[in-house]
Amino acid sequence: MDRAGLLAVHQNKQYNQRMKLIQQSFHIQKLHTGDRLDHALHQLLPEYSRSRIQQWIQQGFVQLNQQVCKPRQKVYSGDQVDLDVPEQAVISDQPQQIEFDILHEDEDIFVINKPAGLVVHPAAGHWDGTLVNGLLARDPRLQQLPRAGIVHRLDKDTTGVMVVARNLCAHNWLVEQLQARLVKREYIAIVRGVVTAGRSIETEMGRHPQNRKKMAVVKEGKNAITHFQVARKFAHHSLISVQLETGRTHQIRVHMAHLQYPLLGDSVYGGRAHLPAGVDASLTTIIQEFRRQALHAQRLSFEHPGSHETVSYEAPAPADFAALLEALIRYD
Repeated sequence: MDRAGLLAVHQNKQYNQRMKLIQQSFHIQKLHTGDRLDHALHQLLPEYSRSRIQQWIQQGFVQLNQQVCKPRQKVYSGDQVDLDVPEQAVISDQPQQIEFDILHEDEDIFVINKPAGLVVHPAAGHWDGTLVNGLLARDPRLQQLPRAGIVHRLDKDTTGVMVVARNLCAHNWLVEQLQARLVKREYIAIVRGVVTAGRSIETEMGRHPQNRKKMAVVKEGKNAITHFQVARKFAHHSLISVQLETGRTHQIRVHMAHLQYPLLGDSVYGGRAHLPAGVDASLTTIIQEFRRQALHAQRLSFEHPGSHETVSYEAPAPADFAALLEALIRYD
């Protein structure tokens, strides 16, 4: 979808910016003729689960042709659907004081600099102490949004720029941009091995067939596209700049390992740490003490959901990454 099409879709979604209500009226298109009402609404509002939409219908927050309706009711071209959903909590996570830097904030978005070690959203083994908990402490209204406004994520030990939506309009706008591949995500990484030249890599990516906690290049997966250039070569390592065209889980880590250039410090995809012969003792210590993947989300560019102007935000490399890079330069 091009920018004009994306803007038209966005402007048709009349959500209350202050989040006191979700109010929207529209007509069913031919595409959804004969569908169940709950199915059609889920297609039109993909950020909400089908079960949640069914609850809205059952609670009387949805009318079909100005009449009370049921989730299983069929819809036809031209039918009018009216939503009038009161403020409700979408997530049950609790606010906590979590340390992270905010690079920018306005009524529509937070732009944050995520530190290493911070999990983005609660999951098995990390039910609290996450970025979501910290965001809720900064703005309790985020409880009304799917995943507290998070539209993309970084791995626990990856640092750098993330954007978070602060209202439903902003959330939908950012999700649509991501799906249309209009968000520019730029990273820097240090990899093992001397990379000969930059390139693009396109594969199918999915769960590892033997280890479900890992991702892998597989025949039947989702399309994954990564572009990278060599910024600097060292004796046994390389600094690369990376641009994501798609945003699959662990995409950069999997793709670089697939090319036999795993990220320095990546114990999941890089195997056992290996130090080339002849590496200076001081550099060896610095490398051994760097206990995470050397990956930093340096810059994020997108069209602002409020102004629709292109904006770009940058986060400096964290101290440990900068020290590692300085050591590689010093001992090169």
